[in-house]
Amino acid sequence: MDLGGRDGSEARFASYVEGLVRVIGHADRAGPLRDYCTGLLLPGERKSVEPMAAKTAPGRTAAQHQSLLHFVGVAAWSDEKMLAKVREMVLPGIERHGAIEAWIIDDTGFPKQGRHSVGVGRQYCGQLGKRDNCQVAVSLSLANHHASLPVAYRLYLPKDWAEDEARRGKAGVPADVSFETKQEIALKQLGWACEQGLARGVAVMDPGYGHSAEMRAGVTAVGLTYVAGIQSNTLAWPPGAGPKRQGEAPNKKGRRDQPELISAKEVALELPKKAWRRIKWREGSAGWLSSRFARVRVRVGHRHVVPENVVEEWLLIEWPEGEAEPTKYWLSTLAQDISFRQLVDLAKLRWRIERDYQELKQEVGIGHFEGRGWRGFHHHATLCIAAYGFLISERETIPPSEAGRATLLSQLAVPENHRPRRSALTARAAYPKLHRNDADTIGHGAREKPATMPLLQSPAYQSQAVDL
Repeated sequence: MDLGGRDGSEARFASYVEGLVRVIGHADRAGPLRDYCTGLLLPGERKSVEPMAAKTAPGRTAAQHQSLLHFVGVAAWSDEKMLAKVREMVLPGIERHGAIEAWIIDDTGFPKQGRHSVGVGRQYCGQLGKRDNCQVAVSLSLANHHASLPVAYRLYLPKDWAEDEARRGKAGVPADVSFETKQEIALKQLGWACEQGLARGVAVMDPGYGHSAEMRAGVTAVGLTYVAGIQSNTLAWPPGAGPKRQGEAPNKKGRRDQPELISAKEVALELPKKAWRRIKWREGSAGWLSSRFARVRVRVGHRHVVPENVVEEWLLIEWPEGEAEPTKYWLSTLAQDISFRQLVDLAKLRWRIERDYQELKQEVGIGHFEGRGWRGFHHHATLCIAAYGFLISERETIPPSEAGRATLLSQLAVPENHRPRRSALTARAAYPKLHRNDADTIGHGAREKPATMPLLQSPAYQSQAVDL
């Protein structure tokens, strides 16, 4: 098939967008869809509507601004259908490099100012490493060692938001959305993925999810195995031990009714020296990544456990040389005969979602949405995932040695002195409920430079191994 162009990338992009158009609902949305995805893929510090309008239609910025704003914030196309189409087009390419190995659960935060953007509140923000004003979204990604792709994505709605009818109404939060913890959202995503028949993988999660006994039990209930990060104070019976009193669960602290329960840290510190092994798990940009690990079979105790149902599972511990004590812990329901290296490798495969978020934020602009509404927040994220899916597909066509010479899209000429006029005012007049005030989003008002760097020369496209 003749793809056209110097390397065919523009034709492949057009074909990819045409696939998305088939699920967009109306033919008049095809243009805004193409332009929005183009804007997300072009280089630039800001991927919000106004600078993307200036880049994709410099001669009619005000009209383009209104068009893109309506498409992302008002148009009632389906995020679910769009993400399903992205899966259909992108996952086969990923699976050509090996079967799906992991379903990675995580969340990501977007720092915000103000209080009117949907779901914003003072909560933990991983990007900042502390509690601050932000939005948080929960996601599920399918991954193997070659690549990963987000397949489900939903905003976490804090309880004060979920119970505030006035704010819900202004932000357009659907009536069937109620307060759910991040763990409950994640379990729904896992259950949905099982119902969809997506290629199975091991559920991989960090301690924010894995430390919850209810979360781990929920993963098992939907028929999945897991490698779950936990905290050092997780209680377990040491190797060879288990609950003594049948029919009676441990109390809240565990130790009074079950005195043999000890913390995961205590289990680690009691292990003999011969239990520790140096394991390499993957090759990074500066060589093989390795650390010192131990693993033992334990039975986990918590206040919700039914003693008769307590089974052995793996406790994996990482204790890097030079550290005063172990640094990371995981529980896993993977088979007893799994190799040590495979267990470590799957625990560490969570780096894939860190890579996802790094590129989605830095290169595609998933955190740059400046509207306030529920629909716009999710539409923007869906389009960012779609653009990211195209990046994943394109990497297969370009040898690393040639990445710097490739050009994905024709550069759109934006005059050096261009400043979009009246576009913000026009948009506010047309869609006053969609447009936030200047206090709602960090970075509002930043002007874009002309697009001068090919996308495939960007750090996200060229990076092949990120040590996370």
